[in-house]
Amino acid sequence: MGALRVLNTLSGRFLLLTVGFVMLAEVFIFVPSVSRFREDYLLSGLERAQIAALAVLASQDMIEPELEQELLDTAGVFNVVLRRDQSRQLVLSSPIPEPVHRTFDLRQSNALTLMRDAVLRLVDPRDRVIRVVGEPVQQAGQLIEVTMAAGPLRKAMIEYGLRILALSAVISAIAGGMLFLAVRRILVTPIRRVVRAMQSYAESPEDNRRIIVPNASVRELREAENALQKMETRLTTALRQKDRLAQLGSAVAKISHDLRNILTTAQLFADRMDRSDDPSVRRAAPKIVRAISRAVNLCETTLAFGKAEEPPPALSRVSLASITQDVMDSERMAAGEHDISFAEDVPAGMVLRADPEQLFRVLSNLIRNARQAIEASGKTGEIAIQAREDEVAWSIRVTDTGPGLPPKAREHLFQPFQGGVRKDGAGLGLAIAAELIRGHGGRLELVRTDEAGTVFDVVLPKDVSQAQAAAQ
Repeated sequence: MGALRVLNTLSGRFLLLTVGFVMLAEVFIFVPSVSRFREDYLLSGLERAQIAALAVLASQDMIEPELEQELLDTAGVFNVVLRRDQSRQLVLSSPIPEPVHRTFDLRQSNALTLMRDAVLRLVDPRDRVIRVVGEPVQQAGQLIEVTMAAGPLRKAMIEYGLRILALSAVISAIAGGMLFLAVRRILVTPIRRVVRAMQSYAESPEDNRRIIVPNASVRELREAENALQKMETRLTTALRQKDRLAQLGSAVAKISHDLRNILTTAQLFADRMDRSDDPSVRRAAPKIVRAISRAVNLCETTLAFGKAEEPPPALSRVSLASITQDVMDSERMAAGEHDISFAEDVPAGMVLRADPEQLFRVLSNLIRNARQAIEASGKTGEIAIQAREDEVAWSIRVTDTGPGLPPKAREHLFQPFQGGVRKDGAGLGLAIAAELIRGHGGRLELVRTDEAGTVFDVVLPKDVSQAQAAAQ
């Protein structure tokens, strides 16, 4: 079991791969090596046979049959033929146990032929009689030819092959062991350190001290540690921010609850203003009632937001002109003495399918942001609302001539508490507006922002099924 656990590790897998690849490499060189060994074996046999033949020729006398057999046994052949001075002479001979199976001419063999003959010899277990032809050494003739048994040759080839395999196994084990240690040192140990750092961070992700500190010397591992450090840093920041948001949401919910009660009382008194004898008070009363109603509704929506999301829009057919008129009137009053002009280009008969309260909040957020940006610049400016429709959607464009959005606001435009434009802003307005429009199945887009001003588009689909599906 212990060995299996080791082999199932990264370094263990490298060990197995190294041994396997070394053995595979040895297979590719095994056949050439064995064929070379066979050629050397045959050439050695020819050389021994030539020496025995020259000894017989040097004696110039007939030799005893026992001595002749001893020379043939020493050379490992059955007979020896020499061609010298254009004559072919049988120098040594003995009975051949069976007919010659094949003849091999070493003078004309190439590498492929030698490898083929070596493989055929290995796979044929029968003890054949073969004839071998070659050139005598030291130019002691034109040709030497011997007949010999193939059994001893095959046995010697098998022994040589086993020695090669054994040596390959030793080399593989040594190389694999060295690679095993190198991989553990260079890769496995740093990876384990990264894993331990991740486990430690997972136990308490809010703790900055548990964020990994990159120190790997291998470039790829160092890049992985840097990426992990960035991810953990962002995650810790996000968790802290979410914790603060949760605490803030709880506080806002409590404030909204109390504020709703106060506004309800104010609404009751505002209703009485409608019965006043003063004409100016009676004219202002409906606007005050609508403003207080929206404030009450906003408090109730804030309480719903504390439950994680905006309520689905209550879709109905509403007049866009009346909503934009209310928004513009409120912002004109808020602008006071600031030199800001407000322009509306909304067809009087344009009717949208939307939630009137949520659409009011969206346009109010956009217009208020534009007004505050112009006021902060200390210059004059203009805010305009244009509306148009086509076969598939209603489009509302809000344009201002303010200073444009700063780079930070552009990067986190629709993210809560991050896309604030003003120094004391919370960055909630655009995030809430985008969420409300998404609830209608539409989209809020930043068309342009630069020194000449900012342009936002609110697009609401005419497809009722799409809007209802988004609302649900």
